[in-house]
Amino acid sequence: MRVGPDLRSGDADRHVQVKQRGSVLNMLRRLDKIRFRGHKRDDFLDLAESPNASDTECGDEAPLKAPRASARDSEELRDPAGPGTLIMATGVQDFNRTEFDRLNEIKGHLEIALLEKHFLQEELRKLREETNSELLRQELDRERQRRIELEQKVQEVLKARTEEQAAQQPPKSQAQLTNGADRRDQGLCPRVQKWFFEKFGEYVEDFRFQPEESAVETEEPLSARRLTENMRRLKRGAKPVTSFVKNLSALSDWYSVYTSAIAFTVYMNAVWRGWAIPMFLFLAILRLSLNYLIARGWRIQWSIVPEVSEVVEPPKEDLTVSEKFQLVLDVAQKAQNLFGKMADILEKIKNLFMWVQPEITQKLYVALWAAFLASCFFPYRLVGLAMGLYAGIKFFLIDFIFKRCPRLRAKYDTPYIVWKSLPTDPQLKERCSAAASRRLQTTSSRSYVSSAPAGLSKDDDAGRFHGTKKGNFHEIFNLTENERPLAVCENGWRCCLINRDRKMPTDYIRNGVLYVTENYLCFESSKSGSSKRNKVIRLVDITDIQKYKVLSVLPGSGMGIAVSTPSTQKPLVFGAMVHRDEAFETIFSQYMKISAAAAAASSDS
Repeated sequence: MRVGPDLRSGDADRHVQVKQRGSVLNMLRRLDKIRFRGHKRDDFLDLAESPNASDTECGDEAPLKAPRASARDSEELRDPAGPGTLIMATGVQDFNRTEFDRLNEIKGHLEIALLEKHFLQEELRKLREETNSELLRQELDRERQRRIELEQKVQEVLKARTEEQAAQQPPKSQAQLTNGADRRDQGLCPRVQKWFFEKFGEYVEDFRFQPEESAVETEEPLSARRLTENMRRLKRGAKPVTSFVKNLSALSDWYSVYTSAIAFTVYMNAVWRGWAIPMFLFLAILRLSLNYLIARGWRIQWSIVPEVSEVVEPPKEDLTVSEKFQLVLDVAQKAQNLFGKMADILEKIKNLFMWVQPEITQKLYVALWAAFLASCFFPYRLVGLAMGLYAGIKFFLIDFIFKRCPRLRAKYDTPYIVWKSLPTDPQLKERCSAAASRRLQTTSSRSYVSSAPAGLSKDDDAGRFHGTKKGNFHEIFNLTENERPLAVCENGWRCCLINRDRKMPTDYIRNGVLYVTENYLCFESSKSGSSKRNKVIRLVDITDIQKYKVLSVLPGSGMGIAVSTPSTQKPLVFGAMVHRDEAFETIFSQYMKISAAAAAASSDS
């Protein structure tokens, strides 16, 4: 009687165990999926280094409870005579043991899953730090706030427009009357607009205003080759203008008598018949036609003045430092002269219109009033005829006579006189400084004369007035009182005296100031305590004077003057002189004057 129920109860228990085994297998499959998502099991840390969650949730401290056997199972195990035999008991123990192993395996899988979760969290944190997700989130929030504000503004604007449209809507009666016409025109307006934009849309877009973009030009560094090339380009570009001016000057100078006579006859006839403007237009067309033929390969050369072909030296590839420096100096000198001439012309025009010299501007003022009144009371044809005839006679006849007779031109050529008498800005500064110095000299001489004792002559006064920084001029150089520096070198020229007869470095080169008087050349040393180091040379004793270049390595013509005297074996050199050319001209002219006076005195005797 016990066997049947025991077997049924055993079957029920086994059925329950089978269900638990199926759930365990499903759990193992899920854990396998989780395990193979991340890294390999060898890459993970040991269980001892796992996070706290794995220790608390799946630690070894929490003992696993083995499934308890039922009372019937224990009775069957204890009762060898029951239907559960010894083999059945060992099977139950094996089943319990395999369940325990599976639970341990599940525990390992859970720990691996927790470790994968920990490492994934670390990777996520690193990615957030690298991508600055917080900053991006803040910027996204700001953009959202802006979008909301813009939407609010747009809604407000649309609301205001709808209110304005509602206020401006016509009454319903008018709307009903015009509704039919609008429906009829509704199909026509889009077609007209489409046709208009297809035909004239491109031209309308051209008139759209756009902000002007200021382009910043890059400045090229200074280069000797580039500077020379730019000067040559400027010369080639200005060649047509200069050749045109030369041809006009040749026409006015009657360089070719036949050409000037034909040009004068044609011009006067055209002006008399009123064909001056068509003649100039025809000459322009003729010039362009000739240029076209020249560009096509024709050899056409028409010029009153024969063109002289200049020899163009090919640029050297390798230049030394001194050659580059000399090249830069030459180009800078040409640019200086060119800019100086242009500045003189512009300054003269500016001073002419700014009443710098009222007597010159007054002539222009009267001429403009006369031209204005003539244009008001006389017909334009008569005014044009008079101006054309005067221009032809002035260009072909009067200028020819004035160029051949300079004195006549200086007296009666009004435009030439006005242009030459117009001052430039440097000339105005020199005049102002000269006037101020004259006022200072007059005031000082008056005060000195009033305080001077009686019986003192003007020559003595003038001789004592000139002096150097260390004292009176004649006392320093042991000269007579009437010897004083010339007006050109009143303050002297800074230079250094090179005496090649001396061997000591202190005597070989001396720094100082050079003066020129009527009879002497005086050098005052800057470091001398007495007059022993000063140098005085009589102009009559000079045997040779010439410009001198102290160092041949440096480019240029030098900054020195060599003076030879009978008392010195080698010439004395005054070097490092900034105003060398001015000093040389002054010394040479005074030397020639003294030599001529000495020759005249010897011939008389």
